[in-house]
Amino acid sequence: MSALMPFAYMSCLLFSMFGMLMLDWRHRLFWFADWRRAAIVHAAGVATFLVWDVFGIGLGVFFRGETPFMTGVLLAPELPVEELLFLTFLCWLTMNVYAGARRILQWRERVGSDA
Repeated sequence: MSALMPFAYMSCLLFSMFGMLMLDWRHRLFWFADWRRAAIVHAAGVATFLVWDVFGIGLGVFFRGETPFMTGVLLAPELPVEELLFLTFLCWLTMNVYAGARRILQWRERVGSDA
């Protein structure tokens, strides 16, 4: 097994977050539209999902599977560091999609009213 294999999943998450950063920057969707509001919304979203994870772990619903693609670094029992990265990515993706869809719908409304 390659020495880099344990970082494969983390690398994919970081690469995907870089994509969210580029989309956000290019179209001013979330963080680049209003960083103060984004910081609050993003932190609240990640915190909500982390609490959900902690309850799921406590109830025995969620558990960490064994895979050679993860670092093995845990934030808490059954909570790998990659989960925090994934939740950060998931919330950013959701807000970028929401802001982008809202902008497209507003544009369609303006174009439709001009006809």
